[in-house]
Amino acid sequence: MIYTSTLKTPLGPITVAAENEALTGLWFFNQKYYPCQTAEWIDKSDYPLFKSLDSWLGDYFAGKNPKLDFKLNPWGTVFQRRVWNKLLKIPYGKTSTYGAIAAQLEAEKRSSPRAVGGAVGHNPISILIPCHRVIGSSGNITGYAGGIDKKLALLRIEQIFLSPQVRDDIDKGVFRTEGP
Repeated sequence: MIYTSTLKTPLGPITVAAENEALTGLWFFNQKYYPCQTAEWIDKSDYPLFKSLDSWLGDYFAGKNPKLDFKLNPWGTVFQRRVWNKLLKIPYGKTSTYGAIAAQLEAEKRSSPRAVGGAVGHNPISILIPCHRVIGSSGNITGYAGGIDKKLALLRIEQIFLSPQVRDDIDKGVFRTEGP
């Protein structure tokens, strides 16, 4: 059974899903790639994992670097899971690029920045699997399934340094894009 709930965050409500005591999804409302088949999900806001997650998110949005004390089990292909495992290794307050992740995967099996970008974009557990920490190769802010405004807010929470040009573009409301 897949249990679901809606949690409130400073960036708006999110939908969460869990199965077998593992978090399987966390999506902002109106996010790209939201699952289609949710009719049989069971709303269970008192599910213990959701209470732990709500506490974790509270700490995260307060600017802390909370440790995960629950299991993540995102639905995806073998390749997507390999990419998401790389995302989990990007430290809090740091970034990586699609190319750097592809290079890490290259040693294991052929990969390209474009393929990595596709997998990053389809990450079903936003924030906890930190796809917001992936930027373009020249430091440009790239797309985010939850919306570029949310990506920028998450980077600010983690006090991630952005180049002066990117900060100027953000202040002006201009977002240069690069990559997939």
